[in-house]
Order: sequence, then C-alpha cells, then structure tokens
Amino acid sequence: DGTACKEHRQRGRCARANRVQRETKVHTHRCEERHTVVQVVGDVKLMITPINLDEANAFVAAHHRHHKPVPGAKFCVAVSCGDQVRGVAIVGRPVSRILDDGWTLEVNRCCTDGTRNACSMLYSAAWRAAKAMGYTSLITYTLESEGGASLRGAGWRCVGKTKTAGRGWSTPSRPRVDTHPLQQKLRWEAV
Repeated sequence: DGTACKEHRQRGRCARANRVQRETKVHTHRCEERHTVVQVVGDVKLMITPINLDEANAFVAAHHRHHKPVPGAKFCVAVSCGDQVRGVAIVGRPVSRILDDGWTLEVNRCCTDGTRNACSMLYSAAWRAAKAMGYTSLITYTLESEGGASLRGAGWRCVGKTKTAGRGWSTPSRPRVDTHPLQQKLRWEAV
C-alpha cells in the first residue's frame, strides 16, 4: 500500500499516515522491517514494545486504579510513545484453577496512563503473542461497572459473568483484608 517503513522511522511519519490522518485522525499499519504495529492518533505515535515484569509491575503500581502488581507472568507487552511507556499488559496463567488447562492464558493486568487506544492495542498484541506461543485461548476479567470498550475494540467478546460476586480470599481459619473491589466480574475472551 505504499507504506515506507524506513521513511516512517526516520521522519516519524509515512506518506500513507499523513493522508489517512487527514481523513480519519487514526492510522494503523504494520512496519515491514521490524514487524511492529504502529498507530498514529493525532500527533501521538504508539508502538507495541517489549517490557520486563519488573518494569511492568512498577507501571501498574504507579497507575492502576484498584490492583497491585502481580507476582509472576508468562510475558508482558507495553505500548510506548517514543521512549515513554504509556501502558502495559501482563499475561500469565489463569487465576482460576479450572481454566488453567495448559492452553489458556489470562491478561492479569492491563494498565495505561489514559492514552487513547492504548488498551485496545495492548489486548490485541497480547492475543497475537499468545497465539504465536501456541495458546488457543486468552481471557481477562473486568468489573461489571467497567464498560469494556477497549476489549470490544480489540475484537474480544464477553462470554459471561462470574458465578459469585467477588467472594474475596478471607476465611475464618485464614483471615485476610481484601484491598480489591468485591463485585461481580465479566469474563472476556479473545476471538
């Protein structure tokens, strides 16, 4: 389609991005040389980049509304604008033992600084990476009060609600203080 990756890297824009940006203000294309997805929203150029778990957890600790960092993961991806990380997705084994069949992964944390379209890019990149690793299913959960627009934008579908409304981890023999929201959650699956 005439997209020149070298031109995009050197000048920060390609001819197709300029044309499409004037028409719709959003442009996405796959750079041929590095096989990365670049999205231009207005003047902000977002790119999927690798990130390690420590850096991703530090971002979650600084920006996530209601969850803490995770203890482990299979892989992490970030969305960046230049050298600045704008969001992270941390993907690991499913928290539910029943869903941990060896073929399923879960997006345990998706966190951004509010940059437009960053969540959708992260969910899409996580699914592409999981498929490339041989996994057949990728799931995540949202609170019932959250809309899920980023997930729908990334092509995910809501497959149901959790059976219980956030029971928590506290039991009489092992009391715990729940620091996360205890409400019904929606399960989403990548399509």
